[in-house]
Amino acid sequence: MNSRRSKLMSIAQSRGFDVLGTFLPENVFYLTNFWGEAIAICDSNKIKLIVPKLEASRAEKDSDDCEIISSDRGSHLIKTFTENVRRRKVCVDFVDHPSLAAVFKRAEASVVVDADILSQGRMIKDQAEIPVLSKGAKILDDLYEIVTTEIKRGQTERALQAKVVFEAMQMGANAVYTKSTLNPIIIAGGPNAAFPHSQVSTRKFVDGDLIVVDLTFRYLYYVVDATRTFALGRVTSEEKEAYEIVRSSQQEGINSLREGVTCEQVDYTCRQLINNHGYGEEFIHSTGHGLGLEVHEPPWLRNTNQQVLRQNMVVTVEPGIYKTGKFGIRVEDSIVVNSGKPQVLNTFTKDLLVL
Repeated sequence: MNSRRSKLMSIAQSRGFDVLGTFLPENVFYLTNFWGEAIAICDSNKIKLIVPKLEASRAEKDSDDCEIISSDRGSHLIKTFTENVRRRKVCVDFVDHPSLAAVFKRAEASVVVDADILSQGRMIKDQAEIPVLSKGAKILDDLYEIVTTEIKRGQTERALQAKVVFEAMQMGANAVYTKSTLNPIIIAGGPNAAFPHSQVSTRKFVDGDLIVVDLTFRYLYYVVDATRTFALGRVTSEEKEAYEIVRSSQQEGINSLREGVTCEQVDYTCRQLINNHGYGEEFIHSTGHGLGLEVHEPPWLRNTNQQVLRQNMVVTVEPGIYKTGKFGIRVEDSIVVNSGKPQVLNTFTKDLLVL
């Protein structure tokens, strides 16, 4: 954890801060190896982990290279935090309004709420993180093998979801939830696939469906993400053509993905190919996003984002075509940026499988 502390404090000090306070669980984990109800305080000398008493013994067991401070819950945690940052220049990633008011009142400190320092530090994955992401991607590949044997006529989206989640947990992965979705993964058949973030339903698969299966799972705290599109029974010439366009677009995007290229260049590469085939209006989201301790995190592969990609960033490339009321197609992989050829973590075939 010392290398992460040094990296983050270098960014913080360049912006005029001498302390980082982290309230978000993913950032607390990044600094301490502990995921739970806690506040982490990071400066140039050490990391302190403030936890409620009910979490103290687990924090002692799981955390790495930090001082554990036990406290009562609620306002007592904030009080303990303020006592440890008094009269300092502090950047925190998130604090609700009542807690922030308490910090200002008690700490007599200069406090700024800005999660960017933590986001910037987490974008470049270290040598402990990439093997975990690689193993997580292998689990997704294994799940897609299961999906090919499970998709059947008359099966519901929800039934397939239940099977996939069960198998994932058997393999050591956990479902990922975000506030914007009711379901941990996307399984969408036929016209439902035309919604990029379709909610899993009780609709039954029928012959002629294109079925989008977007798997997002957490393995050892880190999130991996991949999407494949399958056909059931038969596929039309229009659907086959659109699928090959999406697959070619994704491959062109992967080929352009390397250190020194901007995010908008990768987005443009994918989007231009789809535009040139007349489907530009049906590609209705950005090309990709960063992966790590969150499902969606920087860097963002979208137009207008001129951020330069750097080695060991991990991103998705996931172009798609969505015909309202008819079908949807998306192909996605988790990918490590290198100085040359990128490392595609997912290896499951991207041929259009007709099941």
